[in-house]
Amino acid sequence: MQPNQQNPVIAGLYADPEVLWSERDQKYYLYPTTDGQENWDNHDFRCYSSTDLKDWKYEGVIFDLQTDCQWAKRKAWAPCIIERKMGKGKKAKYKYYYYFVGEGKIGVAVSNQPTGPFKDALGKPLCTQDMPVMKQGGATIDPDVFQDPQTGKYYLYWGNGTIVCAELNDDMTSFKGEPTVIMPRKDKARYNYNEGLYVFYRDGLYYFTWSENDTRSKNYRVRYAISDSPTALVRDGQPVTAAEKTIVLQRDNSKQIFGTGHHAVVQKPGTDEWYIVYHRFQRPRGAKLDWSAGYNREVCIDRLTFDDQGRILPVKPTL
Repeated sequence: MQPNQQNPVIAGLYADPEVLWSERDQKYYLYPTTDGQENWDNHDFRCYSSTDLKDWKYEGVIFDLQTDCQWAKRKAWAPCIIERKMGKGKKAKYKYYYYFVGEGKIGVAVSNQPTGPFKDALGKPLCTQDMPVMKQGGATIDPDVFQDPQTGKYYLYWGNGTIVCAELNDDMTSFKGEPTVIMPRKDKARYNYNEGLYVFYRDGLYYFTWSENDTRSKNYRVRYAISDSPTALVRDGQPVTAAEKTIVLQRDNSKQIFGTGHHAVVQKPGTDEWYIVYHRFQRPRGAKLDWSAGYNREVCIDRLTFDDQGRILPVKPTL
């Protein structure tokens, strides 16, 4: 078997990576979940920084459910983060809003630094399973935060089995109106959707990307659909059809790479150079662990490319 070369990009067991390009700091920040416990029973969130997406510096624990959260103590799952700039020029100030999962609920923590420390902004969850929008089913996990460059509006998405969307108020800790369902649970199989939604914008199009299957499966993989809207799956006024979905990233048996999913996407500033950050089973050990491989994962980065019609070209996961 060929040895690993450029992947994984950080040492150790980590998963569910989120990545941020900081305008203020002119560097990238990586926010994975800490892996290695059965049933994903970890409690701390960590951060790494880089100027080139290759060499990463460990920045430490930025938030710990056991010490920093009043309403959850375990099951620290997939986070997302956004940098909010307020003001212009030298007087501009930045805040960082970190949406995280604890015990199946979504909270929000705030800091003046991308490396924290972060403080629980509400002292209670922002999203819970008993919200009216969640009555149809699905889980309140896997948040994704997105600013629409066309309107400047901020949105929070979440859901396992469903896709829910809510516009954020200016405080970034509450919603403007009621959350709505973008993809109902009944369409999960039709779209091959499971979890880990990530939304990004390129050349007038909104890309909805997500993970299919269970993260403990070797067939965990990334799919996508293109939309004309950040709040609905539509093209030219019509619903996006299931036929438009495409596989972005999947297992490569020849390299013993399995369980590729739960990703984030980042653009190199000022270019059309894009990258996908994702996890896979720890290689080569993970391939031998069966279902428990989904608790022993590592973080990888590969190029994301497009054709001349804006379609994402399949990613070949690298060693």
